[in-house]
Amino acid sequence: MSTDASVEPGPGGDGMPPAASAAAGVVVGEDGLARPAWASLDPMLREYYDTEWGLPVRDEGGLYERISLEAFQAGLSWATILRKRPAFRAAFASFDPDAVARFDDDDVARLLADAGIVRNRAKILATITNARATIALREDGGLVELVWSYQPSVTPAPRSHEEIPTRSPESLALSKALRVRGFAFVGPTTMHALMEAVGIIDTHLVTSHRRGTSGVWPRA
Repeated sequence: MSTDASVEPGPGGDGMPPAASAAAGVVVGEDGLARPAWASLDPMLREYYDTEWGLPVRDEGGLYERISLEAFQAGLSWATILRKRPAFRAAFASFDPDAVARFDDDDVARLLADAGIVRNRAKILATITNARATIALREDGGLVELVWSYQPSVTPAPRSHEEIPTRSPESLALSKALRVRGFAFVGPTTMHALMEAVGIIDTHLVTSHRRGTSGVWPRA
């Protein structure tokens, strides 16, 4: 996820709004739960933070969807992508790799005319390319095995936005591995954001109520 002028998560995860002090760390809501500032205002982002972001995704379709949405998010706010997610799912056959892999020029034209999604030709073509690459990976362990094989031995423990990394040796290695396999729009920063989103690493601020809730990493 990347940041814009609004309150958005940054590419490293628990972003802070530009005008906020990093020293603020988290905001305690009316429900008594501590969240980063970006997840404390917009109900959609709060729901996403509380119930989805950072929880393990270990199925092929789920990972393919996340890779696709992270690619579409490049250069935009995550809130934009999240609001458009239902339209993306409708346009891309619920991110079924087998279905998307069959998309042709007519489908590309349809997608470029769909105002409900991000109409970027390169990203649309990458999504189709990545569906085909996902299918090809089934002969060699599959997408889930490949992506999760880059889980590091330790996870960051940030106390402020400044301590949250935006890439890592593992995200760089994953990016290279996916590119070798024919994937596109899988740069190391994008892959770091993916690793945060699907629970491979935990970059929740240590004072957040979500820290250590994925079942993958302890709270500390």
